[in-house]
Amino acid sequence: MDNPQIARIFEEIADILEIKGENPFRVRSYRNAALVVQGFAVSLKSIVEGGEEELEKIPGIGTSIREKVVEILATGKCKFHDGLLKELPPGLLELLRISGVGPKKVALLYDKVGIKSVDELEKAAQAHKLCGLPGMGEKSEQKILKAVQEAKRVSGRFGLSTVRTVAEDYKSHIKKLKGVIDVEPSGSLRRWKESIGDLDILVTCKKGVPVMDHFVSYPEVSEVVAKGDTKSTVILTNGLQVDLRVLDKKSFGSALQYFTGSKAHNIAVRDRAKRMGLKISEYGVFREKTGKWMAGRTEQDVYGAVGLEWVPPELRENRGEIEAAEASKLPGLIELKHIKGDLHVHTKESDGANTLEEMAEAAMAMGYEYIAVTEHSKGLAIARGLEEKRLLKHIETIDRFNERLKKKGVKFRVLKGTEVDIRSDGTLDYKSSLLERLDCVVGAVHSGFDMPGKDMTRRILKAISTAKLHILAHPTGRLIGTREPYAVDMEKVINAAKKYGVFLELNAYPERLDLNDIHCKLAKDTGVLVAISTDAHNTLHLKNIVYGVHTARRGWLGKKDVLNAGGLKEVLKLLKKG
Repeated sequence: MDNPQIARIFEEIADILEIKGENPFRVRSYRNAALVVQGFAVSLKSIVEGGEEELEKIPGIGTSIREKVVEILATGKCKFHDGLLKELPPGLLELLRISGVGPKKVALLYDKVGIKSVDELEKAAQAHKLCGLPGMGEKSEQKILKAVQEAKRVSGRFGLSTVRTVAEDYKSHIKKLKGVIDVEPSGSLRRWKESIGDLDILVTCKKGVPVMDHFVSYPEVSEVVAKGDTKSTVILTNGLQVDLRVLDKKSFGSALQYFTGSKAHNIAVRDRAKRMGLKISEYGVFREKTGKWMAGRTEQDVYGAVGLEWVPPELRENRGEIEAAEASKLPGLIELKHIKGDLHVHTKESDGANTLEEMAEAAMAMGYEYIAVTEHSKGLAIARGLEEKRLLKHIETIDRFNERLKKKGVKFRVLKGTEVDIRSDGTLDYKSSLLERLDCVVGAVHSGFDMPGKDMTRRILKAISTAKLHILAHPTGRLIGTREPYAVDMEKVINAAKKYGVFLELNAYPERLDLNDIHCKLAKDTGVLVAISTDAHNTLHLKNIVYGVHTARRGWLGKKDVLNAGGLKEVLKLLKKG
């Protein structure tokens, strides 16, 4: 059982307890435990193997939770969880997938109408059996019906790059309206999560500006779900839901903090505020006893009111950022301007779309000092992988290109590299003598993704132990929403990388983002540098570096934690070719 699976069990326990009307504090303890486990970088399995008492050091893991973690890891089940599941109809928890239906409403629907599934909820709404329930009228019934239909129509989440593109375009559309002051996307997009459920946009404007009319007139709107004075909701042609909220300037900072999330982060901030006699909402920070407004114009004001440094959005996941902000120990995070080069780039020589010259020129235009051209090796025939003779010829081509740049006085260098295939037995696709002629050897798994975890881990560890790799590319092989990560023990991989001086890639391709944020944090804590690379197959792909940088920020990486934040001389020294 991995951390997300354990977290899911605790989340379901909290849901069932809340449906049953149990003590709110008990419910909250399980929800907090789920959030802690979900965001913990090191697997609880490895911690327990070192001694159960180590769990006591994890904030949010009390005695009862600790005992259940040990039970789950030992048996794959939790008796308490199993018992609770038997007390409810199997489909009841599925109702929580419906927007606007929380545990309390699930209990109401079950107790009063006998609704036990999403299908039954839809039929009850269609038969107008909900509008007579406490707190529910015809509008509530129609909202639930529409939410059920929407849940059935739109499954899954949207890619970060898709939503970011929409957000930038929508932002430009809104800004064209005279009188608009602030336009800021919030939610999980602002935190740069790898996938997005919906898009929230916050706006301030002068009085009388027809923002809502302009918002719903966006060309990609396929349906106007709701249109009000301060909030409107639309569905775009691609199925993405977009919410717009119009705010007073006085509360813009508090609303931005509130709607950016995450839920776990906001709960922690609100709990802290409560202990200080304050209350935080999207409208501002208030004295709890008197209701006096204290802050809210900027996020800095909101955090400052509760004695915290401003927390960068990418860190707001309740993974220790509150404690760090209180102690003024938040890390200085990597920024786009810190990146000096790209260490995983392809050209037409294998499966790229542009020439060596074109890729180099595009990199120079971005202010880079270097790129590593890492064509595929011979084993990947589908990508026109290079046989030994072709690689030797390619090395000569790069040498000549660099010589021409030098004669022109251009301070830029193309590093000679390869993306060498890691075979199923852990051996590399080129002999050592050939790899030693290269500046940058990037190793990658491109086959056998369904290998058992022990075999895949052994395969990658063997490749690392050859001491011929500089960088391990896209270490878990995932494609977000398309292909699950292959089974591999990342703690062992990261420890081996540390031992053999291998760097780990954060592949910035938006559908990969591999390493993920949690593994980036683990690499940082282990002392392994991360190379943020784009795996660019054309000049436009080089711009994807922004996704890698923000994922690295989510993993708490600073400039000193990133290999290619170093200049050419520093990187060559680290690659042991200086």
